[in-house]
Amino acid sequence: MSNGTPASPGLVAKTANRSKDAAVSSNVEASSLVQGPNNIVAPTAMTGSHAIVRSLEELGVKDVFGLPGGAIMPTYDALMDSTKINHILVRHEQGSGHAAQGYAMVTGEVGVCIATSGPGATNLVTAIADAHMDSVPIVAITGQVHSAFMGTDAFQEADIVGITMPITKHSFLVTKAADIPRVLASAFHIASTGRPGPVLVDITKDAQQSGMDFSWPPKVDLPGYKIVVRGHNKQVREAAKLIAAASKPVFYVGGGVIKAHASNELKELAELVGAPVVTTLQARGAFPDSHELHVGMPGMHGSVSAVTALQQSDLLITLGARFDDRVTGVLPTFAPNAKVIHADIDPAEISKNRTADIPIVGSAKEIIPELTEACRARFAETGTPDISSWWSTIGRLRSTYPIGYTETHDGLSAPQNVIQRIGELTGPEAVYVSGVGQHQMWAAQFIKYERPHAWLNSGGLGTMGYSVPAAMGAKVGNPDRVVWAIDGDGCFQMTNQELATCVINNIPIKVAIINNSSLGMVRQWQTLFYDSRYSNTDLNTGHGTARVPDFVKLADAYGCVGLRCERDEDIDATIKAALEINDRPVVIDFVVSRDSMVWPMVPSGVSNDQIQIARGMTPEWEEED
Repeated sequence: MSNGTPASPGLVAKTANRSKDAAVSSNVEASSLVQGPNNIVAPTAMTGSHAIVRSLEELGVKDVFGLPGGAIMPTYDALMDSTKINHILVRHEQGSGHAAQGYAMVTGEVGVCIATSGPGATNLVTAIADAHMDSVPIVAITGQVHSAFMGTDAFQEADIVGITMPITKHSFLVTKAADIPRVLASAFHIASTGRPGPVLVDITKDAQQSGMDFSWPPKVDLPGYKIVVRGHNKQVREAAKLIAAASKPVFYVGGGVIKAHASNELKELAELVGAPVVTTLQARGAFPDSHELHVGMPGMHGSVSAVTALQQSDLLITLGARFDDRVTGVLPTFAPNAKVIHADIDPAEISKNRTADIPIVGSAKEIIPELTEACRARFAETGTPDISSWWSTIGRLRSTYPIGYTETHDGLSAPQNVIQRIGELTGPEAVYVSGVGQHQMWAAQFIKYERPHAWLNSGGLGTMGYSVPAAMGAKVGNPDRVVWAIDGDGCFQMTNQELATCVINNIPIKVAIINNSSLGMVRQWQTLFYDSRYSNTDLNTGHGTARVPDFVKLADAYGCVGLRCERDEDIDATIKAALEINDRPVVIDFVVSRDSMVWPMVPSGVSNDQIQIARGMTPEWEEED
């Protein structure tokens, strides 16, 4: 139709109807991206700060962690009117971020933390970076100075959007009140879909104070943000062919399986194939430790059976893992004879470190059942592969080199024994949250994990101070479960102020301080690689020291129950006493030997084939090993 030619009434009507249908379809699609019950809220006049609170309510948020300040004060004023959101006042913004992580990890929901501008926002950076490395869905809401003052070095101004751009899935700057509902709905969608991660929403003070018409649900339009969920059928079939032909297959399972809530699907596939399963530090609990197919945790401090299974395999069935350097060791020497099936929700991870022979982009929740059906169909044609000789090798390694420890020589308790007894006396239904260092590795090795979401730690970033606030968030998210923070005396001193938060808010976590009076992992490396030159690793907290601070007195000052255990014969009784106290936090100072080390160990910069089971001792390999 040329310009100027009148359209017929019928054509106009058809075009109008198509446009109307498209608009309806678009609105339905946009609203489907919005979390929560999708209540219909007619336009209602309110301020931007009230819109923030109302948006969180409509998104289904029940708990938030934060600390107020000047630039976020309007929102905190509005928060007082909410009867649906439980705000937990932390003592440091980093604590709010880690608490949001712990909450998200155990609930599967988006964790929320709030801070003011400048130092309040920058105090969140460590937690945001931690969530980014470990793919934890959190939304960090920060106040910003008035938009007219941005760029003038105003009081408490910091470009938090610029600062966090490399460590978030996305960072938003909101300068108009009308944008608040749409941006928050978008932030929750981005944080929780695909590969989960942190999203920052920075809102200027004038946007919070300005008036607007609030309506819900908003239209979420995220051009370019597309999530592939289902695996490519041809790639899945090709993967099944490789599995059917393999003689030494291994399931290399990463934290993506837990994030996808695909543990049951993994168990079905693993039992069908019958191959060994290794679960990384971030995947502990994705597959039950007690299952006969589980051969341990791989990595720098992994079991000999798990590390060797990967090294000697001819096929890696990689599900939600990223070939992290702590798992691979020197990358060119990792699993040198193995073909690789790599399934991951994040296409950027596939072939980033190790080239995949069969790449499959999609969610583990969808891909694993697809792969199960493809394997079942393939096995019906070719028969189930016989990998009995492979299992003979794995079984010999598993029985010859189990995870264990040696007794101490200084009369103090072995930290491994303390942690093992915590796990045995508490059981698999508890949540265990570690700090970073030796105690983290021991908690991963000596506690048996039978279910997902039972083990929380800072894996990728290795953040000291993670444990106490993350355990606090986990307890808020799972109030009916026992939550242990297994911490080091160094880590504990970085964020123990959140014990005040726990006491005031009736969050009865249990804290086990594995007190070796030193920065244990650094000291281990100084012992092994720096001729025992202990430069600045003595913390003076343990046996025979000044005990600054005295952790029992510190616990008492915070209103917690403080206990100390210095003898092996008291370990069980102390743990049982802690388990019986549920009306306040419990802090136990377990005084342990500073000379205990984490074994096995693959020294940095060498092949996994050089794994050591003790200092200077490597496994004695048989010819077929």
